[in-house]
Amino acid sequence: MQPPKRVVLASDHAGFKLKEEIKKHLLSKGTDVIDEGAFSEEPVDYPAVMRKGCAVVLEQGIPGIIFGGSGNGEAMAANKVRGIRAALVYSDETATLARAHNDANVMSLGGRLTKPEDAKRFADIFLTTDFEGGRHQRRIDDLDA
Repeated sequence: MQPPKRVVLASDHAGFKLKEEIKKHLLSKGTDVIDEGAFSEEPVDYPAVMRKGCAVVLEQGIPGIIFGGSGNGEAMAANKVRGIRAALVYSDETATLARAHNDANVMSLGGRLTKPEDAKRFADIFLTTDFEGGRHQRRIDDLDA
């Protein structure tokens, strides 16, 4: 799969630094970035920011990467948005399987738990892995029902 031309990013204050690292990484690869915040390390409530980012994912049909301290709360908030399948990613394998088996359209990363070099690799894997379909499709259909 070719990397997408555009990706949406969203974070809370704890994920801000990692979001900025990934933004630079994606821009250096020629990927356009839509940044829905946070725009500093000043505390923000993540659910509203995640909803904004997820709205762009759905409206534009592009992938999203969201960031928080652990990434857990952000994934939970994102998964409340109908049509979003957010996966908490913490390894190459979870990045691959999130796409290949779960057709995730959003990847969640923990800024306090993920090294920038790992996050860049996870982003590259997530953004270039195809959904396998097949037996996995009926599970995705069930999630979306």
